Amino acid sequence: MDLREKKAGFEVGKIPFYLFAGILLIRLVAIGLMGPMPQDAYYFFYAQHPDLSYFDHPPAIAYLLKLFTWILGKNVFAIKLADSILTALTCMAVYRLALKFFSKNQSQKIIILFLSTLMVSILSLVSTPDTPLLFFWTLSLLAFYKALFEEKKNWWLLAGALMGLGFDSKYTAIFLPLGLFIFLLLNQPKRKLLLTVWPWLSFIIMVLVASPIIIWNVRNHFASFAFQGSQRMHAVAELQLKPKFILGLLGHQLLLLIPVLFISVLYACYKTIKIYGTSLRKIPETNLFLLYFFLPIFVAFLLLSPIYWIKINWMMPAYITGIMLAASYINKKWFNIQIVISFIIHFGLLIQLLFYPVPVKSDDTWLGWEKLYYKVTQLKNEQHVDFVFSADNYKTSAELNLYSNYFIYGQNVIGQNALQFDYIGTKLITLNGKDAIYVDSDPDFKNDQPNTVPPVAIIPYFDSVTQLKPLIINEKGKAVRKFFIYLCRGYKFRPEKAATDFLHN
Repeated sequence: MDLREKKAGFEVGKIPFYLFAGILLIRLVAIGLMGPMPQDAYYFFYAQHPDLSYFDHPPAIAYLLKLFTWILGKNVFAIKLADSILTALTCMAVYRLALKFFSKNQSQKIIILFLSTLMVSILSLVSTPDTPLLFFWTLSLLAFYKALFEEKKNWWLLAGALMGLGFDSKYTAIFLPLGLFIFLLLNQPKRKLLLTVWPWLSFIIMVLVASPIIIWNVRNHFASFAFQGSQRMHAVAELQLKPKFILGLLGHQLLLLIPVLFISVLYACYKTIKIYGTSLRKIPETNLFLLYFFLPIFVAFLLLSPIYWIKINWMMPAYITGIMLAASYINKKWFNIQIVISFIIHFGLLIQLLFYPVPVKSDDTWLGWEKLYYKVTQLKNEQHVDFVFSADNYKTSAELNLYSNYFIYGQNVIGQNALQFDYIGTKLITLNGKDAIYVDSDPDFKNDQPNTVPPVAIIPYFDSVTQLKPLIINEKGKAVRKFFIYLCRGYKFRPEKAATDFLHN
């Protein structure tokens, strides 16, 4: 039985419709209410330093933010609007793709389910490489459909370009050519296409469009490929089983899609294979197409999860077709439950944005960064220091750079790897002998007292280090953030600890 033949019998009742409209409204309101997440600031930091690619990710998200902040100015609203508009375009593309496989009625059901997810909220409100990735992923699938099922050969060329743009967004796009190859290999009617030039020409075009990433890696000793590939594989090779990682993965995915939809995706995958027996030849081509752009990426990360922490967003591309498979198995009752749960979660997020009832004990928060910048700038002027730096990978430094007209340094100042901060041309030797303010976040703070633990990592790099009064950030009538502040006199540049800075500059 082909998915095309299933009768949807679907219509949205009044209450679910109003709740769904409420979810969309909350997302729109959040664009103006929500401050910058560290990810927003970090990828805007990319945009401030244009390059062919970047250390930890390809450049598409940087180009997106560069465009919107060039038009609308350097502000948080422009960043959030960029993510929201591109995500809206992704939703339109998802709907167009659904129409290729389903009736209009069923396609409307699919897009509502898609829009009900927390995944769409994350994509539209937090800058990550996944935002452009899902856009180009969906367009690639549309191009594949045109090439495979409508036999329009020119679409192979466009598919290659779109896959390349997907790879320019995030390395996860490698699952696009992989899914296509598996589909062609296991689908007998289409297998003969592997003997033609078109799929291979598509792959070649993908590589050409992704060439900026390759060029950047060649110029920088394949640093990004090593970071995303071999270094993480080294961690995997240790084979330390951690059951909590599996539970973390499942918990995150349940939240990301909302439980009804996530469970339905798994059930649909199981049924798609079981209904047609163990022979893949019995599965209709359209079902196989949807399955093989869901299964490889989902299974790959699922198998890694017992030994490696899988982040909440890594499986997102799989759900483009996974949700389409699931929609046929969700009846009106469970559809309504999905919308109700989604509204409750989004309403809770709105309350959190408005009143902040639940403290976020993490630097992954939107709150307090702008006030921190003004307080740090005031301290910098009062103490007559030359520069400011932080050492929490990128979060505090990137957030301060978002607001600042002067440069905020990262942890490469103290000889630690600093992600993209290592690759932007900072000449740390020029700081030799200068004074600094060191900002150290205390995300799980319990009081306003100074730090009792000496900052041992920074002491060797300065003639003297003196702790100042901590900065307490107040929002919503209460203390929400705490930062330890250190006055550091006489920076001592240590070239043996700054190899990366010299290597890439």
